[in-house]
Amino acid sequence: MNKLKAYLDTQHHDELHPSEIANLLKDLNEKSFEEAVQSIPKELIADVALELPDRYFEDVVESFTAQEIAESVSELESDDQTDFIQELEEVDHEIAQEVFEQLDKDDQADILHLKQYDEDEAGAYMQTEVYTAKLQHTVKDVIKEFAKLRKQDELENVNYLFVVDEKNILRYGVGLDNLLVFDFDKTLQENIEENPEKYKPVVGYNHEKIDDIVQKFQEYDLSSMPIVDYNGVLLGRITSDDIYDIINEQATDQMYNLAGVNDDAEEDDDIIKAGKSRAVWLSVNLVTAIVASLVIGMFEETLQSIVALAILMPIVASMGGNAGTQSLTVVVRQLALGDIAKHDAYRTIKKEVLLSLANGLFFAIIMGIIAAIWFDKGLLGVVIGLSMIINLLSAGFFGSMVPLLLKRLDIDPAIGSTVILTTVTDVVGFMSFLGLATLILL
Repeated sequence: MNKLKAYLDTQHHDELHPSEIANLLKDLNEKSFEEAVQSIPKELIADVALELPDRYFEDVVESFTAQEIAESVSELESDDQTDFIQELEEVDHEIAQEVFEQLDKDDQADILHLKQYDEDEAGAYMQTEVYTAKLQHTVKDVIKEFAKLRKQDELENVNYLFVVDEKNILRYGVGLDNLLVFDFDKTLQENIEENPEKYKPVVGYNHEKIDDIVQKFQEYDLSSMPIVDYNGVLLGRITSDDIYDIINEQATDQMYNLAGVNDDAEEDDDIIKAGKSRAVWLSVNLVTAIVASLVIGMFEETLQSIVALAILMPIVASMGGNAGTQSLTVVVRQLALGDIAKHDAYRTIKKEVLLSLANGLFFAIIMGIIAAIWFDKGLLGVVIGLSMIINLLSAGFFGSMVPLLLKRLDIDPAIGSTVILTTVTDVVGFMSFLGLATLILL
C-alpha cells in the first residue's frame, strides 16, 4: 500500500495510467488492497476498475459513492462506459441504475444504443465518438477544428478523418498524414477528387460478426475502422486497442476450452461454480476412459498370456494422444486466425495425416527395435510398430477432422475436441495393439 501511495504522490494525475495503478493494486494483500483503493484518483476510478481482473471489480466500486463513480464514468469513451455499466449491473443493479441516472443525457443515449447489440456484433464494441468532416469543408478549417477539439481533450487516439456527406453517410477516410499534404485552401472534396480510390475506407457494419471485424483489422493492418449501418450512415468506430483485447479474450477462451474449463467460471472466486464447470468435462472424460477400459477388457486373455503387452500398452496410447493434440492445436489455432478457408479442409487433413504417418513410421521402427530387444521377441516389435503407425495415422486424421467438422457445424472447434480425440486415440491404440497381438502372437 505504501508503494502505491508513494507512486501516486510522486506523479501528476495527468501522467498516471490506469494499468500502472491496477498492476500495483494486484500485488497487495486483501487488507492493504481495501485501504489502497481509496488512493485512486477519483477521475480514474472507472478506468482502473476496468483494468483490474473481474474479481476485483466489486471491491473497487464498493469503496466509492455512486456520484464519484458516475463522474469517473463520464470521462470514459462510450464503449468503455457501456462495459462498465454492464459489469456494474452484474454486481449491483440498483447502484448501476443510480450511476446511470447521474450521467448526462448524451452519455445515457450512447450507452442505451450500444447495449442493444449482441456481444458478438461489431456494434457492441464501437465507440460513438468519431471525428468527422463534411465534403465541402476546407482543409484549413478541418485542421483548425481538430486542433481546437484536441486541446480541449475532446478527442483521443485520432489518426483518421472520416468524411461524410450531408446525410452523415460515410464517403471517404483520410489519414492525418495525407491530410497534411492536401491543399489547405481547397475543400476536402476537391482534394480527394484527384485520387478518390485512395481514400475509400475499409468499413465494418454494426451487425457484422466481431470475428469478421478482427480479420479485417489483421488483413488490412488497420488502427481504426468506421462502423456504419447497412445504409452507409456512420455510427462510430472500433479502434485497435479494442481489437487487441478481443484477440486476447479469444486466445484465452481457446486455451480454456481445449483444457475443458470455462473462462467465466475460472474468473469467478466461487469455487463451487468453477468446480461444477470442470466437473462436466471430467465426467465426460470418465465415460470415455471407461470405454477405453472396456476395449482392454475384451483382450483379457491376451494380456494374461503376454504380460509384456501391459507394459507397452501405455506407450501406444500416449504417442497417439500427443500426436493428435499436436494436429488438433495447430488446426484450432489456424481456424481462429482465419488461415484455413472453407474449401481448404482436404488440404489441411492431408497435411496432418502425412505428418502423422511420417512420424508413425519413424517411431514405429525405433519402438519396434526397442521392444524386440527388451523382451527378446521380434514379433512383439512388429506388433507395437504396426500399432503405432495405425494410431498416429488416426490421431492425425481425427486431430484435424474434428475441429474442422465442429467449425462446419458452427460450434467452437476448441470445445470438446480434446475429449473426442482422447477417446479415439485410446480406443484405436488399444484395439490395434491388442488386436494385432492376438492375431500375431497367439
